[in-house]
Amino acid sequence: MAQPGGGAPGFCGDAADGGSRREGATGEGGRADDSMTLDQSLAFGLMGVTIALFLWGRFAYDAVALTALLAGVLIGVVPLDKAFEGFSDDVVVIVAAALVISAAVARSGAVETIMRPVTPHLRSVAVQVPVLAAATMVLAMVTKNVGALAILMPVAMQLARRTGTPPAALLMPMAFAAMTGGVVTLVGTSPNIIMSRVREELTGAPFRMFDYAPVGLGICIVALLFLAVGWRLLPGGRRGAATMDAAFNIGHYTVEARLPEAGEAVGLTVAELEALAENEVQVSAILPAALAAAEAKVPVQEVVQGAVQDAARQPPANPPASEPPSPDRRLCALEGVMLRGEAADLERLVARAGLILAGDVPVPDNPDTDADDMQVMEGVVTSESPLVGRSPAALTLRSRHGVSLLAVSRRGESQIKDRLSQLRLRAGDVVLLRGLQATMPDNLGELRVLPLAERGMALGRGKRSWIPLGVLVAAMALVAAGALPVAVAFFGAVVALFALRVMTTREAYEAVDWPVIVLLAALIPVSGAIQHTGGTELIAVWLTGAVEGLPALAALAVTMVLAMAVTPFLNNAATVLVMGPIAATLANKLGLNPDPFLMAVALGAASDFLTPIGHQCNTLVMGPGGYRFGDYARLGLPLSVLVVVAGVPLIAWFWPLAPH
Repeated sequence: MAQPGGGAPGFCGDAADGGSRREGATGEGGRADDSMTLDQSLAFGLMGVTIALFLWGRFAYDAVALTALLAGVLIGVVPLDKAFEGFSDDVVVIVAAALVISAAVARSGAVETIMRPVTPHLRSVAVQVPVLAAATMVLAMVTKNVGALAILMPVAMQLARRTGTPPAALLMPMAFAAMTGGVVTLVGTSPNIIMSRVREELTGAPFRMFDYAPVGLGICIVALLFLAVGWRLLPGGRRGAATMDAAFNIGHYTVEARLPEAGEAVGLTVAELEALAENEVQVSAILPAALAAAEAKVPVQEVVQGAVQDAARQPPANPPASEPPSPDRRLCALEGVMLRGEAADLERLVARAGLILAGDVPVPDNPDTDADDMQVMEGVVTSESPLVGRSPAALTLRSRHGVSLLAVSRRGESQIKDRLSQLRLRAGDVVLLRGLQATMPDNLGELRVLPLAERGMALGRGKRSWIPLGVLVAAMALVAAGALPVAVAFFGAVVALFALRVMTTREAYEAVDWPVIVLLAALIPVSGAIQHTGGTELIAVWLTGAVEGLPALAALAVTMVLAMAVTPFLNNAATVLVMGPIAATLANKLGLNPDPFLMAVALGAASDFLTPIGHQCNTLVMGPGGYRFGDYARLGLPLSVLVVVAGVPLIAWFWPLAPH
């Protein structure tokens, strides 16, 4: 730890020989001056141009970072042997793994299941905002903050649709809650992860998993109390941007599903089954067990006086017709149901009730096909399609073309009561098909089905389970116990998700925000150039002159405000990489403990509440909430002030300013 008036031994950027690269930072007798060497000028010029290009916004952030890395190598401020160290840095592994794990938890539906008993009681905005904000905060403490927001946004949108609450009243408070919740743990937000690495380079020891918790929990309490009432500062009348679903204006889908013997839906009434989907899905017909078993090719189950008995016989040649549903009709094992609703609502009901889709079967002649090879596609049946006027069964769709029909949407017909395999398709029907990814384009071409743009539909893509949440908890426990480093634990969690077959490699690659990964990997050596050339000490000299004579708390507040002001325009990762060493050197110049200053930078960089462009959480809610650029400051500026007012004394209390 730094000593009063002394240097900062162990800083990784210090030159071993005290050569010319550091001469501009210290003058004769060790006295600091403000002269600048050529290498420092080049490093500052490179970073200045990089920041200017970030602010201009004309080029992608990752492209700018890669160009800056190449330029740094060419002008000699980034050593050749360190140019690509960023791509193997632990912080890159942690951020990528956190994104994958967050996506797996989101797909699992576990959080929605946990929230299900609570959502029916959230009838007013005054209750909805604090509950959703608190849930987002808690989830952001254990997953990446943007992942936590993405997990709970569908819950908020569904709640807003059911209660008539404007989404704009819910989404921005949830985004701000995700950012504040993320500051509690090491893995909640990128600034914490990066700052841990910066501290390890500067002092030899990183911040641990819960080192941020004392300050972060205090900030969360203050933020939650403010958001519970502060949502009223947001303007009314904002409408979310039109979604892809609205652009297609596709009607309700109809699916055929079967109740397995041990399914949760066995014994429920029709009304109770519909209630599992908040009555957003309707049962349009009930298929007798024999009729449903014909599609699944399983032994028929006879229902005798409410008891299910194995008959183990083939379905009769003339199975009974479908039965119109009545609300108090109890459902039996192996019976089938025709369900009608939006694709997302159907997927939730199928998952919650443990139903089996009629078309969710292995590919013919290849029952061991990996889920990574399967694809679900939406398409429109054209007038030239061989499907027109014929049923999937008559066309032997599955055996001949290798695709299964999962769902149908038909305009002008409120209910489809026929089994999907016996339904005669029409031109203009929208169908959901499942088959091998490698052959899907050829299959669609043969069937003259026009594919629709990808909408990220979950129906038919996989099963929900508690496994991803369990894997995440296990990884967090191993890190908290000190058994494994964060990077190894989270990398192991991703591998476990693959081994347990709850996520495919293709889904994992889609979950990673690759521009952010490239940005981090390229900026690590670029930002290190300022430190290696002694530029951080030079800036610290200037800042020392600016805060000289001010109390230590004031210097800490200036550091946090500076990080908070820079991060909307620079990117929070770049802010931490650049300002972390500067803040530590400033603390050393002032004879103070560098840890509080590092904490101030991390908290300031994570508290980006003023613009929609500085943080992914803000960008994620802008369209669905219908927000304008200036809306963020209406709620974000008071929250930023509260973070500084509460954060500075909290940091000083838990991380004393006096050096050890």
